[in-house]
Amino acid sequence: MEKKDDNYYIEKVINGQTNYFSYIVEKYQDIVFSIALKVLRNREDAEEMAQESFIKAYKSLHTFKGNAKFSTWIYRITYNTCISEVRKKKIHFTSADDVQIKDETEEMNLDGIPAENREKIIKAALDKLPEDEYTLVLLYYFEEQSIVEICKVTGLTESNAKVKLHRARKKLHTLLNEMMKDDLYTIL
Repeated sequence: MEKKDDNYYIEKVINGQTNYFSYIVEKYQDIVFSIALKVLRNREDAEEMAQESFIKAYKSLHTFKGNAKFSTWIYRITYNTCISEVRKKKIHFTSADDVQIKDETEEMNLDGIPAENREKIIKAALDKLPEDEYTLVLLYYFEEQSIVEICKVTGLTESNAKVKLHRARKKLHTLLNEMMKDDLYTIL
């Protein structure tokens, strides 16, 4: 079966074939949940907000203009839904500006570590990042979103997104180096 792009399914849903929305949910459910979980830091709340994000997307699908990628649009809905929930519950949302980052020049080498442990090490380091930094890294590296698309999702200016992404990379580098130095990867 030929894979269709997001616009194909969006048109089907808008034209009354609502069962096609399941393709969209299936395609984006993991990343939507990941964003929600990192922002909310609670599995049940993240599941609820991920579901809420898809409901909002479904109800607003007719407003999607296609000026940006659909993925950017759904990530923005998810991010805003979760931030609203955070504000409602008055959960502290850490700013990347509050994080002190050492300037590391030492290179990190993961070559001597088995591939299955590399993934665990990187995931453990990512989990230690504050939610806003995690979201930037996730969108840029794992979802391959451009800086412009990330700005649409997060509401940051382009220069602010670049600075925060740079800081997140440096912090991730420091975390990975510390884990390597402390041989924490051996207990993962």
